[in-house]
Amino acid sequence: MKIVEAVWLLIQFLIWYNLVFPVVLLIIYSIRGKDKLAPAHAVAPEHPDYAIIVTAYEYTQQLPAVVSSLLELDYQRFHIYVVADKCDITGLHFPADRVSLLRPEQTLGSNTRSHFYAIRHFIRPHSHLTIIDSDNLTDPQYLNELNVYFKAGFQAVQGVREAKNLDSTYACLDAARDIYYHFYDGKVLFGAGSSATLAGSGMAFTTALYKECLGHLDVTGAGFDKVLQDGIVSRKYRIAFAEKAIVYDEKTTGSDQLVKQRARWINTWFKYFALGFKIFFSGLTSFNWNQALFGLVLLRPPLFIFLILSVFFMLINLFISIPVAFMWFVGLCVFVTGFYISLKSSHTDSRIYQSLVNIPKFISFQLLALLNARKANQISVATRSSQTDPKQI
Repeated sequence: MKIVEAVWLLIQFLIWYNLVFPVVLLIIYSIRGKDKLAPAHAVAPEHPDYAIIVTAYEYTQQLPAVVSSLLELDYQRFHIYVVADKCDITGLHFPADRVSLLRPEQTLGSNTRSHFYAIRHFIRPHSHLTIIDSDNLTDPQYLNELNVYFKAGFQAVQGVREAKNLDSTYACLDAARDIYYHFYDGKVLFGAGSSATLAGSGMAFTTALYKECLGHLDVTGAGFDKVLQDGIVSRKYRIAFAEKAIVYDEKTTGSDQLVKQRARWINTWFKYFALGFKIFFSGLTSFNWNQALFGLVLLRPPLFIFLILSVFFMLINLFISIPVAFMWFVGLCVFVTGFYISLKSSHTDSRIYQSLVNIPKFISFQLLALLNARKANQISVATRSSQTDPKQI
């Protein structure tokens, strides 16, 4: 009986600690001080030569705005590669000296395949590459801000994906989620001495490291960034977080889009979360703080899952153990406080605060996404949106 009770308490603790872990990270970050640039372990070029890779699948509606934004970057040494996979490109026209428009003869259907298709068509051997989604716009200083970290010796850098649109409740809640993750999984985690998690776009690497980590793999479906960050951290590199390297990202606007997107993300977590065990235990055995801390973060379930479980366990314990129920209540209060800190520490639009009352509805759609997670890879990876005007930032 005692064994059953011990297992029951252990299961609860493994969920409960996710509520307080972000605030623990914040305390570590506060003790260590602000983000410190690592000493250079490799000689970085004064002005890196960037390949900017933009991938599109089926739809090209937003590509002109994306490329126009990239051409306004306050930087000289870059070339843009647009990989239009399974797209009609007859209406697309870009300056050939700055942009290579590539349309694979055979459908690739994979982010990494598109990336390496671009690499094989480089017009020159670029020292660095950065990945931009087909719905992203970039701040003019984006590459200059990345360079701060590359010059310091980092070989992988994640920027910030700010909301391009806040025109619906779903978009605002999606943006709130991104702010939370950028703060804790980016700024705080990096400042605590580990690595920022990768976000799928707005990220940059030395070309050599990217090829080393993914060149021997064929990653299909969502989640290539999970495989990539595993490859980087497993090699004992740190992923820097550049909070001023900004890309503007399209946020979810409708419930159908939300369910499909989250189904793919949930599927990706179940598919790759075990990588966290590998990195965590590798960090323990080699006394590598970066790996140990990063592995713990990868093991964390999606927000809505551990929040629902936390409320469930708190209610159950009202009939089993009031002290344990009280600990769940304290944990939830700590989490809410931590979430609020992330919003207050960022430039959060007032519309995002106003949308928070709809969190229960937002979570209900994610539960629906959970039910669809198994067949998520059958959902199109194409980006479609009615938001095409860069002035809507």
